[in-house]
Amino acid sequence: MLKFVLTIVISLGIFFTLPAQEDLGKIDTNFKVEKVEDVDVEMHNALEPPFELHGFPWRKPGEILRRLPVSLTQNEINSGVFAMSKRTSGGCIRFRTNSPIVIVRAKLANGTDGNTQPRSGADGFDVYIDYGNGVERHWRLIDPKREEAFDGVPMVRRIYNRPAGNPAGVTNWILYLPLYGGVDALEIGIQPGCEILPPKPRKYSKDIVFYGSSITQGGCASRPGLNYTTQLCRALDAYQINLGFSGSARGEEPMAKYIASLDNMGVFVMDYDYNAKNAEHLQKTHEPFFKIIREAHPKLPIIILTRCTLYEDARTAAIKATYDNAVANGDKHVYFVEGKTLFDEDARDSCSVDRCHPNDLGFYQMYQKLLPIVQQAIAEAED
Repeated sequence: MLKFVLTIVISLGIFFTLPAQEDLGKIDTNFKVEKVEDVDVEMHNALEPPFELHGFPWRKPGEILRRLPVSLTQNEINSGVFAMSKRTSGGCIRFRTNSPIVIVRAKLANGTDGNTQPRSGADGFDVYIDYGNGVERHWRLIDPKREEAFDGVPMVRRIYNRPAGNPAGVTNWILYLPLYGGVDALEIGIQPGCEILPPKPRKYSKDIVFYGSSITQGGCASRPGLNYTTQLCRALDAYQINLGFSGSARGEEPMAKYIASLDNMGVFVMDYDYNAKNAEHLQKTHEPFFKIIREAHPKLPIIILTRCTLYEDARTAAIKATYDNAVANGDKHVYFVEGKTLFDEDARDSCSVDRCHPNDLGFYQMYQKLLPIVQQAIAEAED
């Protein structure tokens, strides 16, 4: 009896032959069908192509999700940054699919329940969908239970059943990762026979990079999609790298060098006022930090911020001196924003949870006030 074979040609030009009746799920685990949430689905590793993982610029395939290089040691940068670099703020997964069912399965790490930030923002996933009109709309918050955030219990959610009346077709997805928690593993399940496709390109292909404190990291947004940095990048259709390190952004020289090594920066937002010990610390570190970035990127738009709450004149003056000196030296791509202008006066008392960290209203106002400045900076850099 003749034995039929299936010939597979891979891009390297090497030929393999496999029995025609071989189970494809044994060859490529992406085609393995499982029963999840009482439906048959193919589970795909969302940390590998064709999914687009962004927000981890130093990560190599197979490495853990960390916002700084895995080679980083506590001897280079303070222990707070070392710990917080494992938290996934600003990270996202983007993809397209024609599946009428989408399931998320995740294993979380570094669960965080803060006194002022709900678990939904600290450890949750935020899901946005674009049905093809170019507008990303909020679809669903994936809010983990305590045992899922802290005890390693897998989190499984069916996040999509095609709505009645919605025509079949490709949907564009973005999953924002937790602001203060971490992610050890993430899978996306789709209906067998459907496709996972790469996402459409962002309109602005360069990274908008943020360096700062807990406010930059997203404390205390109620869900990941509402951090001001994420709202900005979503409005600009741009890529984000969030280097906000709660309580730990102190303007060290090694951190400036790490940031300066990034080769796809379109805008850099510098906002570590909150974590500097005092005005004297800012006087010693702020301008040297700026100069390291500027030397490596002479025409990069750099936006310098001061505190949006708990502001102090001496601290503001120390930071503004960096800006004034840069302008005096002919720098045409530096911008200064006094943080206290980011909240409307009649809403100021409603913009924070503890007089320090913005709530959702505060982050929305920060996004609104900063958006035209970032747009101006990008436009002027492209002239």
